[in-house]
Amino acid sequence: MRNFVCAGAGVAMLIAATSPAFAAACAGPAGFGAWVQGFKKEAVAQGISAQVVSEALDGVTYDPSVIAKDRGQSVFAQTYLQFSDRMVSGNRLSVGSSLLKKNAGTFAQIQQKYGVPGPVLVGFWGLETDFGKVMGNMETLRSLATLAYDCRRPDEFREQLLDALRVIQRGDLAPVEMRGPWAGEVGQFQFVPSVYWKYAVDFDGSGRRDLIHNTPDALASAANYLDGLGWQPGQPWLEEVRVPAEMDWSQADVTIKKPRSYWAQAGVTSRSGKPLPADSMPSSLVLPMGRHGPAFLAYPNFDVYLQWNQSLVYSLTAGYYATRLAGAPALSRGSGEVETLPLAQAKQVQQLLAKRGYDVGKIDGVIGAATRNAIREMQVKYGLPADGYPTMELLAALQGQR
Repeated sequence: MRNFVCAGAGVAMLIAATSPAFAAACAGPAGFGAWVQGFKKEAVAQGISAQVVSEALDGVTYDPSVIAKDRGQSVFAQTYLQFSDRMVSGNRLSVGSSLLKKNAGTFAQIQQKYGVPGPVLVGFWGLETDFGKVMGNMETLRSLATLAYDCRRPDEFREQLLDALRVIQRGDLAPVEMRGPWAGEVGQFQFVPSVYWKYAVDFDGSGRRDLIHNTPDALASAANYLDGLGWQPGQPWLEEVRVPAEMDWSQADVTIKKPRSYWAQAGVTSRSGKPLPADSMPSSLVLPMGRHGPAFLAYPNFDVYLQWNQSLVYSLTAGYYATRLAGAPALSRGSGEVETLPLAQAKQVQQLLAKRGYDVGKIDGVIGAATRNAIREMQVKYGLPADGYPTMELLAALQGQR
């Protein structure tokens, strides 16, 4: 799943500062061959055998289509309901349930070892590659070499290319097998090479960690990665809830954690209307489409979802999909009064917030954490319900029309 900069298990890759030494690379492929020769020497110095380096990189060429895709990444601006309706389809629910039954023994062994339940793994599996059916077909090493040579994020992709060579040297995959999307992700869960190198496991004892062709290896490696990110066995991750007509909406955000008793006292109930347990379980009230839309309590394990992919819309969709596979009912769509700002108006909100000194990141109409925080502060200022969700009423206020 594409995650801002890069995919790879939805891993949020850090954007490396552009190095002046690589600035010339942006002009085109003229120096690529010389760069590859220099990188080969660096790889050998890093402990990778000359034979592996030669097998992987001899004859590798610059791929201008990778640079075009990198520069032309589309804005992820779908609403939560738009995205979840598309991704958590009836077919994906049916196929996911069937795979849980078919591989029940494998999932049980994986959960016993890593603590991650099958529905959580199948949720990511379905969203990332449609259960291994759509893994991409570009040459991974060519893509990584092109991006490592490019001026935009050379340090980041140089490390990914080195780890791809380490994966080959370990015997997991042959160079020709490494194919995937344009940014170098590999396998049924779209791991970037650094995640593959660190978390891939040989679960079936075949002698190599094959996350492309070997489903038990892929599933167990995803569980190992989630465990490494801090998954807490036996704990929930996401629960749909009902919210009252009025409450302190300013506390509703994925970054704000309260004891579950706080939400119970505020009038939040379970999806069925039953009272929430009045306990100390840390939880966040998440309203991806404002107070009139779907509502969730996100638990500490949901933080692991956000490490897999920083997009709140993606993570909520993956988490909701897993709850459905675990037996939860279909999503409630809220009160039916949800207002969705067109992309142009969402950009206007960001522009007006930026003029007031708020750091909302890129003006792209995507309502991320920084924009939500700024919206919430302005909603408080204007006496609007402070749920962090942009509306035409807020836009009018920001334009001085109220």
